[in-house]
Amino acid sequence: MSPVPTQQKALLLQAKHGEFVVGTRPVPKPGPGEILVRNEASALNPVDWKIQTYGLFLETYPAVLGSEAAGVVEAVGEGVTEYKPGDRVVYEGYRTDDFNHTTFQQYTTINPHLAVKVPESLTFDQIVTIPAAFFTVAVGFYHVTNGPRFTPPWGEGGKGKYAGSPIVILGGSSAVGSNAIQLAKLSGFSPIITTASLKNKALLESFGATHVVDRNLSAAALRDEVFKITGGPVEVVFDAISLPETQNAGFDLLTSSGTLVLVLPPTLDEEKTKNAGDRKVASVVSLVNLPQNEEFAKAAFSKLSGLIEAGHVKPLRFEVLPGGLAGIPSGLAKLKNDQVSATKLVVHPQETA
Repeated sequence: MSPVPTQQKALLLQAKHGEFVVGTRPVPKPGPGEILVRNEASALNPVDWKIQTYGLFLETYPAVLGSEAAGVVEAVGEGVTEYKPGDRVVYEGYRTDDFNHTTFQQYTTINPHLAVKVPESLTFDQIVTIPAAFFTVAVGFYHVTNGPRFTPPWGEGGKGKYAGSPIVILGGSSAVGSNAIQLAKLSGFSPIITTASLKNKALLESFGATHVVDRNLSAAALRDEVFKITGGPVEVVFDAISLPETQNAGFDLLTSSGTLVLVLPPTLDEEKTKNAGDRKVASVVSLVNLPQNEEFAKAAFSKLSGLIEAGHVKPLRFEVLPGGLAGIPSGLAKLKNDQVSATKLVVHPQETA
């Protein structure tokens, strides 16, 4: 392998609400218990444009965003035995003040427990579509406080445990929604009802959806359609979109003791929250470096490679944006303007001019 350079290209968010520019920053060195990855593919997520637009989460600038990448291990820190230089990995990054663990850059240091070896049958572009959405759903289904806390399918007795139980997934063609369908199938849920553009019906059925309902239906029409399938309210609705209109529509599908799982903070109508009764609302915070998620993340990522190799978790469709890291801003604009459907946007950091 070639020597690791001392400097790298990175996409820098210059200030709160600021612009992205490609700049240069040092290549981090792996500390004890870390690996250094040369990023060959990095994926875009909606949270990236929301951080820029709304000024969320960060106080230190210039900042480097990005939460999932795949590439080659370049170096390992003291005490690391499970990986060696040359290994192909995919991983979920996370934000820290030094920005050494995020993915909109050519090299990233990462905790090896958050990495997964890439099966030889998959490309970096394919595998990078999985980790962030997979972990978000895993937390929502199996871990989040106030959530349904299902037994994970990789736990004892978890696979197929919920056979015959219906579930509704709002936004099935999103990356998170597509992973929710796949994990719901692995957990045994049926019917698996999802909302999406009907042009994506065949794709979502291939992931395990039993019914694809037009996402443009009114809340009342959606309720009627779901109840025709299930015979009445459902215990769990997973809202992969979590805008106010989808949250309210999802809440109306619940039984008196049901749970609505959200990927954004709750914005339900006040009347619904006042009259919630025993219905629960759980908001997923899926950052892998949070103390409450650390042990669960280790367990989930330790099982991900096997789930992928068995075909239980499949890569999503993807589009590679030109220009390396310089292609990210236009991709984030597409995500912000709802111009991406059932496709993950990917860049190749090493192709940055």
